Amino acid sequence: MTDLRLVGGQLLPPATRERRHLLSVSDLTRDDVERILAAARSFADSQERETKKLPTLRGRVVLNVFYESSTRTSSSFELAAKRLSADTVTLRASGSSVEKGESLKDTALTLSAYDPDVIVIRHPEAGAAEFVARLTKARVVNAGDGKHQHPTQALLDLYTLRSTFGRLDGLQVAIVGDVAHSRVARSLVQALNLVGSQAILVGPPALLPPGIAPVSHDIAAIADVDVVYVLRMQRERMLEGANFVPSLGEYSRQYGITAARVRPGQFVMHPGPVNRGVELDGDVADSEASLILEQVRAGLVVRMAILYDLLTAGPVAVEATVETA
Repeated sequence: MTDLRLVGGQLLPPATRERRHLLSVSDLTRDDVERILAAARSFADSQERETKKLPTLRGRVVLNVFYESSTRTSSSFELAAKRLSADTVTLRASGSSVEKGESLKDTALTLSAYDPDVIVIRHPEAGAAEFVARLTKARVVNAGDGKHQHPTQALLDLYTLRSTFGRLDGLQVAIVGDVAHSRVARSLVQALNLVGSQAILVGPPALLPPGIAPVSHDIAAIADVDVVYVLRMQRERMLEGANFVPSLGEYSRQYGITAARVRPGQFVMHPGPVNRGVELDGDVADSEASLILEQVRAGLVVRMAILYDLLTAGPVAVEATVETA
């Protein structure tokens, strides 16, 4: 029997493997991760030059489609495409035909008529990126779909970890906070498992879904890990009127990351945006232990590497491209 799946309200046949997309961390092998991180390192070296723009994707078209607010992901994808000399268009739901009631299907078909090479999409519904991938000839990159996946964030986090520690195998990462509503957490746990690192989830019971990774409800569990990865409370994904914690103040007292809770030698990460004074104290966010700005910098070169990888279908001589640009 042919497998059919209901995605975004539409019944469609399974996607073929004719085109390569990045919809989930589960699309990646360890070799894929290593290839992308190596390309990102080469691109990082190129960004140290006075002339940062490369001819790598000249003539290609990258469409950034964002149905949700974004600063880091949207700006880094746009800049990544431009640094690779691609033509770019960024479409936001606000101010577009989406406000007039246009469906995701019709938006995807309209954009596909421009024959783009890559569509980068962020959408509040899980499965939206896969839905678009079934409607277009373009490569599709999932820039976040509801509570489901955010694979490019996971890859830039791996890049940041390797740049900091010189390795990935054996690292211990505590993910603290609202895991239940976090696509970042789901993708990161998968990515850490893929590269031989270990994750532990820390937070109140209502915010830690079972079966993803080992859990602890005691903030003391962060004491021995290499990295404390902090998540904000994702109130925009919570059911109206639902109370997952007694109050933000109580949550902050029990699970907020303060200087007193970070031991010497530990590092702190956060995917942003940071709610200072709630899940993370400002003095920690601004301290030498913080890798937050390193994550932002990694976002640019990793997303350059992802676009490059998707459009070249495998390993490439990035160094040669950089040298002849």
